[in-house]
Amino acid sequence: MAGLAQLRVAMMIPILLVGIIFAAFLALIMYILQLSFIWAFILAGIFIFIQYLIGPAILRATMRLHYLKAGENPWLESTVKDLAQKSGIPTPKLATVPDPMPNAFVFGRTSGDATLAVHEGLLQNLNEDEVRGVVGHELGHIRHKDFLVMTALSAVPLLVYLIARGTMEAAWISGRTARKKEGGGLAVALIAIAILSYVIYIISLLLVMRLSRLREHYADAYSAYVTESPRQLESALTKITYGLSLSPAPPHGARTLYIGDPALAKLEMQSIINRKDEYDLDKDGVLDERELELAMEKEAKSRWLTVNRWFQTHPATFQRILLLREIENEMTTGKYSEKRVYAHV
Repeated sequence: MAGLAQLRVAMMIPILLVGIIFAAFLALIMYILQLSFIWAFILAGIFIFIQYLIGPAILRATMRLHYLKAGENPWLESTVKDLAQKSGIPTPKLATVPDPMPNAFVFGRTSGDATLAVHEGLLQNLNEDEVRGVVGHELGHIRHKDFLVMTALSAVPLLVYLIARGTMEAAWISGRTARKKEGGGLAVALIAIAILSYVIYIISLLLVMRLSRLREHYADAYSAYVTESPRQLESALTKITYGLSLSPAPPHGARTLYIGDPALAKLEMQSIINRKDEYDLDKDGVLDERELELAMEKEAKSRWLTVNRWFQTHPATFQRILLLREIENEMTTGKYSEKRVYAHV
């Protein structure tokens, strides 16, 4: 697929930026502490490798996954198999999650051992066409190897944050000790490292979040291509956002893997609910799918929400729907082709 090269270039830029900033950060810390650079990179590499190694096992243990046996859900198995074959990727293992919230995600160490997990709430609240759009989206993540990239890259802000917390606590202990003695140079150096670490943490987090939002757009575009029906995912995203906004549970730590983020869904829907009378066009007391889409379009133009989304793992729902609509309009012209899968991202 010609457009895949475009995707890789777009994804590589934030990855390189995070890598360069992280390397410079480690080098500066080693310089301040007058330690060997090599140990910093070795320890960082070990940390990222451990997260890559144990990440899938942690997800399996915490998500209460039920892996489907052959014939347990014939329609879902057939749908995933057909779309995986069209995508040219191995058919992922299928699992369900006993959660009433509509969501789905993929994870694994390689594309060959990936698991596609769907919440029971997704299967219950979405129709077959909408579930098919979600499956196409998740297979896009597998094809793009997003879960591998995000697992490794998200370790960087986490590691920097741990360094910041650790050095700040060490500086406090060192400062108390220094009061009884002359000097205090070590405490000053540790405070400098802690402040620098917090700055790098914010910068690296913003870059990782930007990449996370970008990969969602690419997976949405891929779903439109592989299912040949952008409308399936458009409708699914509206229902998913509304459903997730009702979740009483706090957002899961691995929410970058999900098709929808409950935290963002609550943010989007709260403002809409506060202005329900304005968005309820037919005044029947209920916001239908079309009214929700129009409401999301207006809310997406809020400047405060735009700044707040810098720290979000997912794009605003209407931004995603708008992208799918642009692809849908191009499909009707007959000019849409395999080379233009990601042209609208």
